[in-house]
Amino acid sequence: MDVQKIKQRFGIIGNSYGLNRAIDIAVQVAPTDLSVLITGESGTGKEVFPQIIHQHSVRKHGQYIAVNCGAIPEGTIDSELFGHEKGSFTGALSDRKGYFEEANGGTIFLDEIGELPLSTQVRLLRVLEAGEFMKVGSSKVLKTNVRVVGATNVNMEKAIQEGKFREDLFYRLNSIPIIIPPLRERSEDIYLLFRKFANDFADRYRMPGIKLDHEAREVLMQYRWPGNIRQLKNITEQISIIERNREIDGETLRKYIPYHIGDNLPAIIGAAKKEEADFSNEREILYKVLFDMKRDMNDLKAIVLELMQHGNDINLKNEDRARVFDDLYADIDDSLRPGSTPVPKNPINFASHGDSHPIQDTEEFIEESLSIEEKEIELINKALEKHNGKRKYAAKELGISERTLYRKIKEYNING
Repeated sequence: MDVQKIKQRFGIIGNSYGLNRAIDIAVQVAPTDLSVLITGESGTGKEVFPQIIHQHSVRKHGQYIAVNCGAIPEGTIDSELFGHEKGSFTGALSDRKGYFEEANGGTIFLDEIGELPLSTQVRLLRVLEAGEFMKVGSSKVLKTNVRVVGATNVNMEKAIQEGKFREDLFYRLNSIPIIIPPLRERSEDIYLLFRKFANDFADRYRMPGIKLDHEAREVLMQYRWPGNIRQLKNITEQISIIERNREIDGETLRKYIPYHIGDNLPAIIGAAKKEEADFSNEREILYKVLFDMKRDMNDLKAIVLELMQHGNDINLKNEDRARVFDDLYADIDDSLRPGSTPVPKNPINFASHGDSHPIQDTEEFIEESLSIEEKEIELINKALEKHNGKRKYAAKELGISERTLYRKIKEYNING
């Protein structure tokens, strides 16, 4: 059948390749009994294609039932689809046929099929594989001969990975996939759709139709249309009713577009919420601090080892020793409070009698505290004593901010 005639019959507007391809697949699969899964973003017009399939199949004289799976509560969806027996649950005052029983010999369209609960997915899989189902509260197996067409705007591969959709059901449904392209990939169809909607609303509300000038048309074509055809239709209706001037310029059209052109970038899915991103950044900072501390400790160990091995040949000035410890503690983040840090098992007693005298090794083993808190207190007290209690210079000596020094003085109750 000619694609243009199908478009006229079902009110489809557009000439893009993706749209024509989807119509062609729907017509080719219609005479078979294969299950079909239609995928595409919300507002792309997926609901038209099950009707095309039904009307071009041998079931066209049977019943066609469209069910929005996302609009039915989880507790009642089994009853809606498969029926129930009297008394099977509270409120079941009589027997009731489900949609699969009603649509026997016809077609059932399950919109938003990705929203089905897992328990319902098991029942649906049995219908697709064996044509059998049981009513809620019944043990009697019933037969049905129904063509199932599903549609979803959910990323099914991701839903399967997250355990929200059964993989076997997906492959059973996805015998023939039909992909509906989003409006942003049908740029040649955008103005055609706008003009169609403008004429329809002019007839409905008995008013002159709106038209776009050159700038407004450019704005229309450049916008991403995240809501696709549904959003375009909605905005066209708003302008048709509100604007007195029937010729719309670019500035006027921009007032009705919810996002500024160019700013409407794809959202991060699944994928990265803001809180998760912030937590990830903070975690990376903590890791960096830990790695820096580890590197500083390794450097310090190397210096100590070298001193132990060649103590008589190495001069280490007081200011050099201070720099080593300053570098060790300066990079500690305010939010990081480790309970302890490793120190050499055989610490060296750094004895210096002036800058000109080499450091002498000693056999004396001194037991030192492993608490970094005590080390911090000791260094802070020394810095404050050296600079006569002037916190600004003490903080500079320690390699930390004055605000951090003030907080640590308060935290450790240091008299400085």
